[in-house]
This record gives sequence, structure tokens and C-alpha cells, in this order.
Amino acid sequence: MLSFWVALLLIIVVGVIAGAIASVAGFGVGSLLTPLLALQLDLKLAVAVVSIPHLIATGLRYGMLYKHTDKRVLLNFGLTSAAGGLTGAYLGTFLDSPALTAVLGTLLVFAGVSGLIGLTERMRFRGWGAQVVGAVSGMFGGLVGNQGGIRSAALLGFELPKQAFVATATAVGLLVDGARMPVYLFTQYQEIAVAWPYVVAATVGTVVGTLVGQPVLRRIPDATFRHVVSAIVLALGIATLIGAARALGS
Repeated sequence: MLSFWVALLLIIVVGVIAGAIASVAGFGVGSLLTPLLALQLDLKLAVAVVSIPHLIATGLRYGMLYKHTDKRVLLNFGLTSAAGGLTGAYLGTFLDSPALTAVLGTLLVFAGVSGLIGLTERMRFRGWGAQVVGAVSGMFGGLVGNQGGIRSAALLGFELPKQAFVATATAVGLLVDGARMPVYLFTQYQEIAVAWPYVVAATVGTVVGTLVGQPVLRRIPDATFRHVVSAIVLALGIATLIGAARALGS
């Protein structure tokens, strides 16, 4: 465990990085901050605490990009993702297995590699397929606080320009947050209230990062955007697997 003030400073710095990455890839806040907060707090509490700055930064990002949202994808993919998020948050109050994190890491590595070699460009999700993928990604978000990577990996299977991609991924993230946060607040309200300094530090960092990341998104060429997202997904998958291996070995 880090000292209190060192932890707060690190949370702010990582929050800035996470917010900037999320502005480009459509995810990153929960993926980066949850493992860091888990060094200071119980993992379940870390997931609940991060959901607050995640909601605030996601709302800010969506306010900048909402005009680019693909409503068809949002309806087919987002609603079932929110339902999955609610289910995962409920199950997460009973389950706490590093094996779940390992499964998520494996899926992220596969998705990242598939994006880099062009396999996702041949994948197309339609109808019930989009709904199933949305539900699975949302459920992982509720369980381990890390649905963003697999959600963005799945969205690579849709033909979306970069700003529509980020806007739609962000809109789905808001739906998932709206579904899972009441569960966290109902079951862990007192613990979250005690952890308020971490909530404030993470919120400050992610808001600054979101504002910094938006100009970066506009400068990335459309031709390279999918590869950038795939590389981030791959890196996240490897980091997730390493964390799961350590947890299983301890």
C-alpha cells in the first residue's frame, strides 16, 4: 500500500493519462484507475469508487461528441450492454475471482491482435450478435470495472468513423454507469463516502485528461485510428493477464 499523499498524487497523474486515452479510444478510465485504487482499497470498493469519476469524465466527453453518436449501434449494442452492466454489478457483490479477470485479459489480447492484423475489419455485428456482445461487455464492466476495452474491441466490428466510434462508445459507457452505479451506492455507500479523497483526486485527473485528449483525437488520421485503438486494447489485455496471474499466484 502506498502512503496516502503519494497515492493521491499518483491517482491524479494516472487519471490525467486515463482521461486522455479515453478521449481517443473511448475507454481507459476504469481500466487504468481500478488497478491503482485496488492497491489502496478492496477491489470491490475500488470498482465502486472509480465509477464516480468514470461517470463524470464520460459525461464530459459525451457532451463534446454527442452529435456524432450512431443511434442504430447505440440501440442495438448499448441497451443490452447496460443490462449486462446491471447484472454484472449485482453478481460482483457475491463473486470475486481472479479467474474472471484472466478471461477478460485473454479476450482483450485476442481482440487487440485481431484489430492489428485486420481480422476485426472482416467482423460485422448485426442484430442479436450486437446485442450479445453488448451484454457480455457490460457484464464484465459490472464484475471487474473494466468493460471499456472489450466494448471498444467489439465496436471495431462496426463501420464507424473515429468520432462516431468514440461518441457511441462513450454513450454506451454512460448507459452502463447509469445501470451499475445505483447498485454500488446501495451496497457500499458508507465505504465510498469514507474514500472521498480518492474520488476527488480521480475526478480532477480524469477531467483534465479528457480536456487534453480531445485535440489529440482530432489529429489522428482515420486510417490509423483503428490500429491505435487495437494497440491500446492489446496492451490492456496483457496488463490484465499479468495482474490476474499475480492474484492467482498469491
